Amino acid sequence: MKKPETTRYGSWASPISLDLVAARPVDLRYSFGQTVIDGESVYWVEGRAWEGRSVLVRWQRSAGATDLTPPGWSVRSLVHEYGGGDFTVAGGVSVFCNESDQRLYRLGGDGTPLPLTFAGKWRYADPIVDRQRRRLICVGEDHSLSGDPENAIVTVSSEREAAVMPLIRGDDFYSTPRLSPDGRFLAWLSWNHPNMPWDGTELWVGRLGEDGNIDEQRCIAGGERESVFQPEWSPDGVLYYVSDRSGWWNLYRWRGDRAEPVLPMQAEFGVPQWSFGMSTYGFASPGAVVCAYAESGTWRLGIADVETNRLEPIELPFTDVSAVRVGRGFACFRAGSPSHSTALIRLDLQTRAFEVLRGGGEGPDERAVSYPESIAFERRGALARAFYYAPRNGSYRAPAKEKPPLLVVCHGGPTGAASSSFDFKIQYWTSRGVAVVDVDYRGSTGYGRAYREQLNGQWGVADVADCANAAAFLAERGSVDAARLAIRGSSAGGYTALCALTFHDVFRAAAVYYGISDVEALAKETHKFESRYTDRLIGPYPQAVGVYRQRSPIHFLERLSCPLIFFQGLDDKVVPPAQAERMVTALRAKKLPVAYLTFPGEGHGFRRADNVKRALEAEIYFYGRVFGFDLADAVEPVRIENL
Repeated sequence: MKKPETTRYGSWASPISLDLVAARPVDLRYSFGQTVIDGESVYWVEGRAWEGRSVLVRWQRSAGATDLTPPGWSVRSLVHEYGGGDFTVAGGVSVFCNESDQRLYRLGGDGTPLPLTFAGKWRYADPIVDRQRRRLICVGEDHSLSGDPENAIVTVSSEREAAVMPLIRGDDFYSTPRLSPDGRFLAWLSWNHPNMPWDGTELWVGRLGEDGNIDEQRCIAGGERESVFQPEWSPDGVLYYVSDRSGWWNLYRWRGDRAEPVLPMQAEFGVPQWSFGMSTYGFASPGAVVCAYAESGTWRLGIADVETNRLEPIELPFTDVSAVRVGRGFACFRAGSPSHSTALIRLDLQTRAFEVLRGGGEGPDERAVSYPESIAFERRGALARAFYYAPRNGSYRAPAKEKPPLLVVCHGGPTGAASSSFDFKIQYWTSRGVAVVDVDYRGSTGYGRAYREQLNGQWGVADVADCANAAAFLAERGSVDAARLAIRGSSAGGYTALCALTFHDVFRAAAVYYGISDVEALAKETHKFESRYTDRLIGPYPQAVGVYRQRSPIHFLERLSCPLIFFQGLDDKVVPPAQAERMVTALRAKKLPVAYLTFPGEGHGFRRADNVKRALEAEIYFYGRVFGFDLADAVEPVRIENL
């Protein structure tokens, strides 16, 4: 074996290329959306950045994976802007939402998409098939109105192009319509401003009359301070759901006109409902539930006996499990581990043998893979958690006594979570000699409602302190160079990064992807789904306008003194480009080093492979200039003003 070359941190040549990180048509970098099981077939939405679209794929034992939607079509709903719940399948017939026009289409026998809804300003998500009435039931969002769109549960013909018919309306938001096995009852979730779905939702059940309308309805769970997630009917017609009434998202059922806890545990069986079609459990039989659950931020798969309330963990080599669906004798789910990227898995429930349907590729060189160290750190009585990744590349070592630069990663949401699954975006940095810490700051999911709610009223304070404390903790123990600490984040994570530079003197550079610089402008400008999100995170607006301004980096530019690079999609409706542009203009005037890259055609999150690659190479070029290390890769330079 060749002796490692001695080269400075940040200057190592890596086998993890930009193509591997951004997109490549091999089983290394797929992204997976909703999954549906229909008989023995498995269907899923597959994001393909190299094609610039999302594709509906079907897996069958005899044929393997086959694309169903033809070129030029992209399967994606834009309800709530984040979408999800993009399609449904019943009896081999697929219905999907097309991204460009947001109409629902049924795939004909020859694979041709046939429209079910008229062209217009409606959007659709989370469709289910009502076979008795030859219709679809789904969430509809009407954008033809002035002001905010109106959300409702609606019906659409499953056979021909027809008008949308509202079924349930009146609340601000709806999700997860679910029809009982006998077709007599419909369950759904609703909630109203200022709640987000992880704050409080209501679970309703309505009886369907002969005309298909709701005869009578009843709220059976949830409320202002109880978040209900994923109602599902068991095969024998019992309604199950996940609720955090105990402080943890646990499984319940409605039986005998009352709620019964199924698995009371200090564990999470639910996740924040940022998009439609999310699922953490399904039924192997009326008495057996296959479920994903998180303990201390790590996800596992288990089978619950719902009569004895016992949970049997399934031993699998995964630390991150999501999108659980269950068929006859098998389950499908997304899963990953520190050594394998996210894959779509099919598990035989009898033998417990599993196979990879798509994804899950290993890193290109095991010697260049950095494995996460779970760390916990406490400052001033506040405990936070993170995954630390030390630089690792078997072909290189750093000069004696040199310590690596550190990149602090702030996840989005902010009600998101760090994952321990193999991530090429993290390995891109560590294999080049840059340490990474992925922080589960207060407010993150996976640790119960109390930990999640520690961010209420403290956004821009608690999350920022935890990120700064993570960097300080690693610097104090000698793992990283205290003079070369950087922070990066997107969306809400970008806000955390900007606040860290503004209100703390820890970091020396930052990268902000479509981040928030003015939370008052966010409260006034953002889309309906998140328009009242900050009421809990900061305070009611405009009553708490003073707090909003105190938490907005745009008003405290005199405190900034280090370089920043901004990345912004010009079609972003969640955090409009004006947020970044105001910040960049102010930094230019202050003569601080700043770079600004814009991407036409991109919204909130970059989906095109060339844009992902350009942003990442620009970011490492930026750090190289700021921290003084040369890059092993030839990258296109970035114009950094005032440097």
